Amino acid sequence: MRRDTEHALVKNARIESVDREASFGFGVRAIADGAWGFAASQVTTAAEADRVAALAVEIARASALTKIADVRLSPVKPAQATYASPMRVDPFALSFDERIGLMIAAEAKLREQKGVRTTRAVYDIWREEKLFRSSEGADIAQTLTEVGGGIAAEATGDGELQIRSYPDGVRCQNQAGWEFLTDWDLVGNAPRVAEEAVALLSAKACPRDTRTTVILAGNQLSLQCHESCGHPIELDRALGSEAAFAGTSFLTPDRRGSFRYGSDQINIRIDSTSRGGLGTFAYDDEGVPASEGWAIDHGIFVGYLMSRESSAALGLTSNGTMRADGWARVPIIRMTNVSVMPGSAGTLDDLISDTDQGILMDTNRSWSIDDRRLNFQFGTEIGWEIRKGKRGAMLRNPTYTGITPEFWGSCDAVCSESEWVMWGTPNCGKGQPGQSAHTGHGAAPARFRDVRVGVIA
Repeated sequence: MRRDTEHALVKNARIESVDREASFGFGVRAIADGAWGFAASQVTTAAEADRVAALAVEIARASALTKIADVRLSPVKPAQATYASPMRVDPFALSFDERIGLMIAAEAKLREQKGVRTTRAVYDIWREEKLFRSSEGADIAQTLTEVGGGIAAEATGDGELQIRSYPDGVRCQNQAGWEFLTDWDLVGNAPRVAEEAVALLSAKACPRDTRTTVILAGNQLSLQCHESCGHPIELDRALGSEAAFAGTSFLTPDRRGSFRYGSDQINIRIDSTSRGGLGTFAYDDEGVPASEGWAIDHGIFVGYLMSRESSAALGLTSNGTMRADGWARVPIIRMTNVSVMPGSAGTLDDLISDTDQGILMDTNRSWSIDDRRLNFQFGTEIGWEIRKGKRGAMLRNPTYTGITPEFWGSCDAVCSESEWVMWGTPNCGKGQPGQSAHTGHGAAPARFRDVRVGVIA
């Protein structure tokens, strides 16, 4: 695997930082005496390959001394294939001046607003080239390219610090070319973002500890899905093998196929084929092909994110969710694209006009959730009152809290496909040693009834 990245930040009228990294190496997983072993190296010679492979086997045999049962893998047909992310504009083919120029222009627009204290414009470009070969006969080469970034403005006053960002924090990311950032029109949206940051300083406070209807913007719903659905459907968590660090899951195997996770409006897809998703690829790091399936089907929990080993424990086959954060990490179960599929509620304006009273909340600012993924609290950057079908006064510091199945069970409307966007989370943490994964979450705005809001822990 080879990975190349570049991160650049423009802050308060100057180029604050430019970071470039390159990493190259290989890893070997082996099964010996019914147990796993893993070793890796950045020295890519034939002799080193022999040494690392032998070490992986030695570690496997040592691990076998404490095994509970032999490793069993569900079958997969070995593939010989190549894959590359589709894109219109290769970000690595652009000059640095072309890339940073967009950030300079967008950040300059943010500074035109009086009352703004801090302004930022950020981009990230990321490319991973990897070759997977197995003793079963797989030979798979893939090149994945991602682009991300965004803008943010901060304002302070009267003991308040308020932030507005766009499109989704400053790290909105997709598997795509440079067109991903230009299509979001950062320059054109900068004046609105800065104006809202300043306006929040004098906005009404979110109502305290009350229950009301809440409409979540698509970017906030995507994180809600990530934390309260994507993590609990990881089968390693449900089986207990991630309990030490990441936690367990309330979605235990006995609940698959019968547990009411949400209302009939909730359909959540597991999909590694969607264009643009950070969890999109042709094959995972066990050589299992990309697939589509369901985690939640009309509110019922039906499916997990699985590996060849964990799926075999349930008598199933892997749906291809094993990924490693680089050549020096063993693959583990990670979210691919876990998406709340669109409903039939029309546009966001249609949903607001159909709501007599409530709060619209947009863009995550904070979150907390327990290790079983049941009890949570989220805060967003901004909210608006909804009164008699119209968007009203701006609200500062909006928060909401809930219990996962009760919250998803309160959903009575999801906007239609025209509002659906593939959002991304490029910093999902899991594993020991820690690994960071890039995951995709498609979502459209959705409405939830009788939600507790304004609770400050």
